[in-house]
Amino acid sequence: MASTNAPARSSWSGKWAFILAAAASAVGLGNMWRFPYLAAKYGGGTFLITYLVLVFTFGVSLLLLETALGRTTGQSAIGAFKQFGKKYAIIGILASAVPFIITPYYCIIGGWVTKYAASYLINGPEALADGGNFFTGFITSDVESFLWMLLFMAIVFVVVSLGVKGGIEKANLVMMPALIIMAVVIAAYTLTQPGAAEGALYYLVPDFSKFSPELVIGALGQMFYSLSLAMGIMITYGSYLDRKSSLTQSVVRIGGFDVGVSCLAGLMIVPAAFVAMGSGDAVASAAGPSLMFITLPGVFAGMGDAAVVVGFVFFLLVLFAALTSAISLTETCVSIIQDGAGWSRKKALATVIGVVVVAGIFVNLGYNGLSFIEPLGAGTTLLDFFDFFSNSVLMPIVALLTCIFIGWIVKPSLIVKEVKTSSPFKAEKAWVIMIKYVAPVLVVVILVAYVAAQFGLFSM
Repeated sequence: MASTNAPARSSWSGKWAFILAAAASAVGLGNMWRFPYLAAKYGGGTFLITYLVLVFTFGVSLLLLETALGRTTGQSAIGAFKQFGKKYAIIGILASAVPFIITPYYCIIGGWVTKYAASYLINGPEALADGGNFFTGFITSDVESFLWMLLFMAIVFVVVSLGVKGGIEKANLVMMPALIIMAVVIAAYTLTQPGAAEGALYYLVPDFSKFSPELVIGALGQMFYSLSLAMGIMITYGSYLDRKSSLTQSVVRIGGFDVGVSCLAGLMIVPAAFVAMGSGDAVASAAGPSLMFITLPGVFAGMGDAAVVVGFVFFLLVLFAALTSAISLTETCVSIIQDGAGWSRKKALATVIGVVVVAGIFVNLGYNGLSFIEPLGAGTTLLDFFDFFSNSVLMPIVALLTCIFIGWIVKPSLIVKEVKTSSPFKAEKAWVIMIKYVAPVLVVVILVAYVAAQFGLFSM
């Protein structure tokens, strides 16, 4: 199907390289700062069970759809949809817009993480535990925040420039096992702290009285954003996969990786924060950047002599999670341009670097020179706006269009056939029902709930 004169396509060295890359893509900042907060808020184990069920039903169904679509067409998002008719290219264009919007601001936060890992060694844990002044001073700085963003970007660009086998696979092979080992070590150390056992029980034991529609919507959104769905990544990564590797086994393993790391992140963060703050509700009040950059440094500072090591290792681990996700976002952007323009990988990468650096500088100006722009109301920044637009608006729309396209226009048999080239497909009937009827409804729920939440009409 592919044109003969296009530059040779990258490919994975094998099934596990693909699984590790997709898992590395799925494991990112959201696992570290949003999952523990949601688990603390929604009765610990109750949330974990709901999340688990959603990942292995809704989540892996969409993962399977996207990877199979990539593999059957041998194209990244735009080309994959366009093969079925020019008028469908719009779905691919919308999907492709997502990584181009997310990568610049993701690298800004990556810069914050890099700065914090270094600061544990340079400034010491006390300096970072000042209730937020250190953090605010840093992100609003005119020069320093830009330099750390550029340093983080440079690492990402170097890895991507080394190619799929020489760069991305090798980086994942080092960073993913290291991330898991560090997470286990910190979780184990945290649990030895006095009072941490109570926090662990709060995190793990289900409190079914907390089960609510909000919990389900929280779990649904977290799973949707965490698995790298609807952003062109899995279509691209699927297009690099050989015809022999089992797609069904692969997507289940990717889901398993994501759930495992999310649960580990909760075990690191919830008991430690529980000890420092005295209750689960207090932990549930701090989400996102404030949990990671203000609350946790305060928790680590209370660990005495171990604070430097624990703080440094924790932020190094988060840095690896951020890097692996930023690498997959950047690779997807490169692949989209390479396929769309028919350019060499080098030329495509140079273009992506230009776009990401300029957009990153623009978004980061939202914390200093352009801080008067408050796109979503008082106190919001350009980063908040791009995060909201890409995650809460664009991604659910892309997922909805993808499900309608596969479920009702080209028909699910296309994907079923692709899956069956490499393995039996026992869940075929359930998968078809999921894509045609269930997934579209769930995606609309995510879209409506997250947009409503942004404008204060619904609280999560």
